[in-house]
Amino acid sequence: MTQTFRKQIVQRITRNFLDILILRLIQTEPMWGYKIIKKTERLFGLKIRHGALYPLLNSMEAKGYLRSQKKTERGRVRKVYKITSKGIELVDAYYDFLKEQLQRLDIKEA
Repeated sequence: MTQTFRKQIVQRITRNFLDILILRLIQTEPMWGYKIIKKTERLFGLKIRHGALYPLLNSMEAKGYLRSQKKTERGRVRKVYKITSKGIELVDAYYDFLKEQLQRLDIKEA
């Protein structure tokens, strides 16, 4: 796969499934907004703007997928997000759906 196609695929998936991506990142460890931005940039080459991230985090928290807690570290107050059991269920459902679709494609090719 050429690098151009890979970049296009990564961008398409991350734009359309940014909420799942963020939930999965937070599932690995609790994070605050700036850390989410830096980690998605480093791992996927995707730059998320603050103006896009924070409304999404607030929406996911309102839906019960995340919960936040303010923590002070080295004199800085940060809103740290943790995934909830409902958020884990959503991530698991996403993975299950992908597996089913890939298995269907394998069956059709046989």
